Amino acid sequence: MATSPVAGGNGSTSDDNIREIIRASASHDARALQRCIDQYSFPDCKVVDVQDPTTGFSPLHAAISACATQVNGDSTPSSHNEESGTRFLKFLLENGAIWNQLDKNDETPGCIAYRLSLHELYQIMVDAGVRAEMVLNRLEGYERLHDDEDGEDIDGPEDSQRQDISEANTSQEHVTSSVYLSSALSLGDNSLLDEQQNGVMMAWESEIMLQSANALLSEPGLKILNIGFGMGIIDTHIQNHANKPASHHIVEAHPDVLSSMERNGWMDKLNVVVHRGKWQHILPQLIAENETFDAIYFDTFAEPYSAFRDFFSEQVIGLLNQNGRWSFFNGMGADRQISYDVYQKVVEFDLFESDFDVEWETLELPNLTREWEGVRRKYWNIDRYRLPICKFMD
Repeated sequence: MATSPVAGGNGSTSDDNIREIIRASASHDARALQRCIDQYSFPDCKVVDVQDPTTGFSPLHAAISACATQVNGDSTPSSHNEESGTRFLKFLLENGAIWNQLDKNDETPGCIAYRLSLHELYQIMVDAGVRAEMVLNRLEGYERLHDDEDGEDIDGPEDSQRQDISEANTSQEHVTSSVYLSSALSLGDNSLLDEQQNGVMMAWESEIMLQSANALLSEPGLKILNIGFGMGIIDTHIQNHANKPASHHIVEAHPDVLSSMERNGWMDKLNVVVHRGKWQHILPQLIAENETFDAIYFDTFAEPYSAFRDFFSEQVIGLLNQNGRWSFFNGMGADRQISYDVYQKVVEFDLFESDFDVEWETLELPNLTREWEGVRRKYWNIDRYRLPICKFMD
C-alpha cells in the first residue's frame, strides 16, 4: 500500500516517513512507532499499514523478519527477539494493522513467521486472521439480511473452497457460481477445467476422496448424499467401497457434468439417484420429503464461504441422521499455509455455533508441482490435507 511522496511537516517526504516507520518496526520500538502514528498520515492507509517501496514490507513484515538471526547465511529464530516481537505485534494489531498484506515476495507477515519457524508469532498472526475473517463474515451476514429485507438479491464475494479466500489475493480473478454454471467445461483424464482453465477438480485428489469415503462409510447399507459430482472421484469410491451403501444420492448442477454422467451410465446405476440442479433448490425439497442420510459429502465450486455456512447451519441439520457423519472438501485458503490455518479455525467456530463437533485427520500429500501444467492457477500450495469428520454434538 505504497504512498506517493509528499512533503511532511518537517520537510521530509512520504518515503522518508515510511523508512522511519519500518526501522522502528524492525527495532520493535513501540515508542518510536507511536510518535510516527501521532505525527504522520497517509492518503490511502494507516501508519501501521504503510509498505516499503523496495521490499513491500509492512510494519508487521519488518517486525517479524527482525526476530530471526543470521547464522552461516541462514535465518534462525531468536528467542529474545521473538519475545519482544510478540509484544510489538500485539501493539501493531491493536492499532489496526492488516494481517495479510503481501510484500514483493508474495508473502504475508504470517508466511514469513511460518517460514522462519517463529511459532509464537505465527500463532499471533493466525489468531489475527481468524478475528478479521470472523468479523467480515458476520458483517456480510448482516448485509445479506438487510438486502433480503429490502427485497434485493445480491451475491456475496466468491470464496470457493477451490479458490483463494484470503484478502491477500484480491488480484486473482474469481469465478462466480453463475458464470461457472454457464461455462463450457473440458474433462480430461487428470482434470476438469472451466472455460478460463481454472481447476474445478483434479485427479490428484483421489486419495483425499478415498479417505473421505472411508471416514463416512463406517458400515455397509448406509444412505449417503454427495453434493457436487465433478469428475465423480468420490462417487466412484463410494460405489466401489467395501461398505457399499444401500442408497447413493448425488446433487449436480452443471449441464456438462450431467451430460457426462449420462454418457457414463450414472443415471442407470442401481440404488443411485441423481438430482439435477443447485443444492440450494434440491436440499430443501429433500427435507420437505423427509429424506434423511447417514452420511453427507459437500464439494462445490465457485461458491462463497457464506453459502457453505448456510449449507451446514440450515440444510445438514434437516438431512443428517442423529448418529450420522458428514464431511467436505477442505480446500479453503489452501493457496498458503496461514490462510488454511485461519479458515480451519473459522470453520470450527461456525460448526460449533451450529452444534457440530469436528475431528481432523491429517493426510500427507505428494509433490503436486507437475499437476498444474495447463491449469490457470494453483488452488493448492501446502503439504498436508486436513480431512474433516463432522457429527452432531452429544
